[in-house]
Amino acid sequence: MTKSVFRSGSGWLFASLVAAFFLSLSVPASAVTVSGLYSVDVPVSGTSSGELRRGYAEGLGQVLVRVSGTREVLALEGVESILEQAESLLLSYQVIREAGQARLQMSFGAVGVNRALASVQAPVWGANRPLTLSWVAVEERGNRELLTRQSADNQWAQLLLAEAATRGLPVAFPPDDFAGDRTLLSDLWGQFVGRIQQASGTLPHDALALVRISRAGDQWRAGWVFEGMGMNDGEQSLSAATPELLARAVIDRWTERFASRYAVTAGEAGESPKVDIVLEGVVSLADYGQVTSALQSLTPVVSVGASRVRGERLTAEVAFSGELDQLQEYLALDPRFVAIEAPEEPLAENRIPSADGGAAEPGVADNSTAPEDGSGAADAPGQEGSAEGQTPFSYQPMMAADETDAEQAFESLYEVLYYRWQPAPGASGDNRN
Repeated sequence: MTKSVFRSGSGWLFASLVAAFFLSLSVPASAVTVSGLYSVDVPVSGTSSGELRRGYAEGLGQVLVRVSGTREVLALEGVESILEQAESLLLSYQVIREAGQARLQMSFGAVGVNRALASVQAPVWGANRPLTLSWVAVEERGNRELLTRQSADNQWAQLLLAEAATRGLPVAFPPDDFAGDRTLLSDLWGQFVGRIQQASGTLPHDALALVRISRAGDQWRAGWVFEGMGMNDGEQSLSAATPELLARAVIDRWTERFASRYAVTAGEAGESPKVDIVLEGVVSLADYGQVTSALQSLTPVVSVGASRVRGERLTAEVAFSGELDQLQEYLALDPRFVAIEAPEEPLAENRIPSADGGAAEPGVADNSTAPEDGSGAADAPGQEGSAEGQTPFSYQPMMAADETDAEQAFESLYEVLYYRWQPAPGASGDNRN
């Protein structure tokens, strides 16, 4: 079995409860929260202590790349020592069998990993990341095809999404409605932004990528232009010998570009961790007082502050000690905090498909050396199973009322926690009249 935890999912003057509605999926999202950044699975040849240690180090290396936003992190002085101590950063693991192949599935502590990166002066890229709506045209044997959300059997769609999962980069394709639009396909091939930007107006995105992929001799070539997020700097291109190498190179280039803008410095990552907790149902001053008092009473909470109010939704910035999972354990024990999913529907079409289920290896799931300040599984609610060799990876639209909120979301290192405030019947905050 796998170790698990309960997953539920001062001051300033309380602002007046003025109605303000957040952006929904009918308009572009301002950010998405990535689940699974600190989870990974790698193949192992057995369950000996030596083979497991090798797997821990390999998995942590992949997580360090994903969270720092750059592959160059593995070459930094001090990283080798971090990888040697990978087991100390584990929250949970299990070995599963799939078609005769053993795989080691791991979840590392977000706070521990972020501090490890800070210790070697590496940047840290948080869980809230820009969503790139990718209009991708592929030309093969004289035919051109637009990749859409329904392109599940297309090799290029599979490769790009798999590489995006490896790097924790939110990427979406347009819906299948546009598959037969030859005018848009022609504009995409010519990299004319106008009509494509108009067609994207109601689709969630932060940035647009107009991509054309074709064969050039013995090489595959991808050329693209970006629109939005300050990425508008003309056409970029890459070539590679195989589709696999090209997809990896493209996603690597995009990821490092975003990370260079949004990753925080080592000094900021090493400070006391803070997480935004969004609470629905905070309708009165009494509710606000009870919420603040309840949060401050939790053992892991260091401070509560920098809060924002939108209608009946309160967002509190909470500084905490230990791992984020430990804070969630304490929240789960207070029945007034009812864990909920993010208010928007997840972009399920863009999740990496789940692999065939495998049986857990008996006797190896319990991690007896997990850190004392945060043991247990780090799987996020709603998280998908992984494709073979890929991280469990999914994302949900963030709520952002304006550009300021969006920028603040991008600067946060940890995924937002969502709860409904449900005071005990008869409490002063329960008077909703």
